[in-house]
Amino acid sequence: MTDHDRDPDSDDTPRLKIDRPYSGETGTEERLALNRTGSFEWDLDTRSLDIDAAGLLVFGLDPEEFTPDPGILVSRLEPAERDRLELAIDEAITGGHSSYSVHFQVPRANGTHQWTHVQARILRRDDGRAHRVIGVVRDATAEITHSAFVLDLEKRRQRQTSIVERTTSAMSRAVSVNDVTATLTGPSSLAMLGADGVALGLVENTSLNVIAASGIAPESIIKFGSGNLDPRFPLADTVLSGRPRFVTSITGLLRRYPALEPFTDELKFRAAAYLPLIAQARSLGGLALFYCERTDFNADERNLCLGLSAIVAQSLQRATLFDEEREFATGLQSAMLPRRIQEIEGGEIAVRYHAARSGRQVGGDWYDVIALPKNRFGIVVGDVEGHDTHAAAIMGQLRIALRAYAGEGHPPATVLARASRFLAELDTDRFATCTYAQVDLPSGTVRAVRAGHFGPLIRHMDGRVGTPQIRGGLPLGLSTDFEDEEYPETRLDLVPGETLVLYTDGLVEKPGADIESGIRALIREVSTGPASAQALADHLSDRLWERWGAGDDVALLVLRRSPDPGSPRAPRLHQYIHQADPEGLSDARSIVRQALQDWNMADLADDAELVTGELLVNVLLHTEGGAVLTLEVLPEPVRRVRLSVQDRSSVWPRRRTPGETATSGRGLLLLDAIAVRWGIEPRGEGKAVWCEIGPAAPPTSGPPVAATETHESVRAGGGTTLREQ
Repeated sequence: MTDHDRDPDSDDTPRLKIDRPYSGETGTEERLALNRTGSFEWDLDTRSLDIDAAGLLVFGLDPEEFTPDPGILVSRLEPAERDRLELAIDEAITGGHSSYSVHFQVPRANGTHQWTHVQARILRRDDGRAHRVIGVVRDATAEITHSAFVLDLEKRRQRQTSIVERTTSAMSRAVSVNDVTATLTGPSSLAMLGADGVALGLVENTSLNVIAASGIAPESIIKFGSGNLDPRFPLADTVLSGRPRFVTSITGLLRRYPALEPFTDELKFRAAAYLPLIAQARSLGGLALFYCERTDFNADERNLCLGLSAIVAQSLQRATLFDEEREFATGLQSAMLPRRIQEIEGGEIAVRYHAARSGRQVGGDWYDVIALPKNRFGIVVGDVEGHDTHAAAIMGQLRIALRAYAGEGHPPATVLARASRFLAELDTDRFATCTYAQVDLPSGTVRAVRAGHFGPLIRHMDGRVGTPQIRGGLPLGLSTDFEDEEYPETRLDLVPGETLVLYTDGLVEKPGADIESGIRALIREVSTGPASAQALADHLSDRLWERWGAGDDVALLVLRRSPDPGSPRAPRLHQYIHQADPEGLSDARSIVRQALQDWNMADLADDAELVTGELLVNVLLHTEGGAVLTLEVLPEPVRRVRLSVQDRSSVWPRRRTPGETATSGRGLLLLDAIAVRWGIEPRGEGKAVWCEIGPAAPPTSGPPVAATETHESVRAGGGTTLREQ
């Protein structure tokens, strides 16, 4: 085992025995003294210190003035250094250690400080008590200064490396010029750049436009940096010359650029670096970095600034190219979409198209609103396969063809079949999906067809969102190739105040999540969004497309049928009840009761709720579709409630005489007993059963009427009305 392998605190350290004679020209003490190293022996019992001349030289003492009192040496130290030295020695002696090592500073006569190192061995008796300390003392200023320099140099290099890494990482995520600007002026930008202020100017033709500034960047930089490239100002001079300018004093800056003298009070910095932004031999602009504390730039710091400017220049070049490509993509897409959407009577339509944020990734998503005969209109949302200019071109041709077929008055199934044939005949291998619907707003009838696309959503008046099952066919183009051009129609009833939403997959596809979770999120946002079609379209774009990263283009169409609230004196509501909705009947009865309470007619709520249930059950059990419930107040001549249930069946209900054990057949009997008036009217393809609940009409002049009212059935207007007599 060598001496270096032994524990310095153990007591079995061997005593060195030197038997060979010294052959050098200098003795041991002289050798140590030449290296400013001395030795000492401290007797703890007598508290006397024996230190050689070299050791005294380390402490700056004259040997003739020294006495064996160790306090003489300690008194030369400053209080903090003295306490640190005494604490280290005390801990080593009382702690049972066999050695100690400590660095401390000794003041010099010239006012500076010398780093001093003591390394000592503690000798102990058999009982463990320390009785003698033998050690060396040396001047360690050179090595500690060098070590501190190395540490400081390493720290500066780490800081510079960190600045480059953070800037590179941040700029790698900047896609557009706005992103680059936000990165340079964001909350952590100054810490990222290691500066106290920053300004960014871009060259536009022959002008320099300062587009961003933060921190201590002076107003004069923004005010006079923008405009013609004027070499009297440092940022423009840097751009014109292509050479960096490093400013280490305000005096030097004003001497070189006297045009800044009127703005001296604004210059809060002490140093600045004006850096040209050059990429592929093209001057893009200039970057200015401002510093409060710095007064010079060494070679490494200048290289760091130049490296930062190169990173920013490359990012700006990439971002500028992206913005140009995106402008091209969105311009091409916008040119192929309808420039204006017609206004419709009785409703509101909002359309939105958002291009994907990925360079020249032109999408094939589209929307359209088509005027049709008989005051109807068609709505369509679709998506051509692919994300390139070819997809956009196919979309433009397909949109025009589908518009032409619809404008000829063909039913929805025929429109999609012909559109599929048209796409199959094009010289392309692309297919397309879409949902198309013909809308008749006065009646609320919507006839929808689907070609491999998402079905629409319907938001009801109470905020619930339905997902009607729209039967569908194959995507356009594929259906013709597979000789299956069947597109069955599905009829929907859009009551006043309800909203229809058509969309493409970019609105519901979230990276890393399945499509079903995206659809659930869309249903949630439709349910909680604003009522207006325009406001709801903006809400869906902000909450879904923007939040999910805008990785795909989106076409969105929102159609809302105008509400029919009636008047304050005669309010009105409409509600559609789907046949496949198990909660629809219960919800309808609750809506009727709540409405009558809101209208201060709660005394009629029990009867109205009972009649609502009877009429709706009859429709949901004996027809093949849903029902539209209308509840309104008739103010004249007597304030009554009129309740109507409309369905698409042409079969009229008939009065029956159920036996005592029958479980059905009493609906009309109940209606006849509760309602003041009721009847049946034909409505388009179906009928409406209505009734009035409330007080009887006031008596008129003439013969008295019996206390018990009787009813008779009469024909009126093609329908049956059972009225008061």
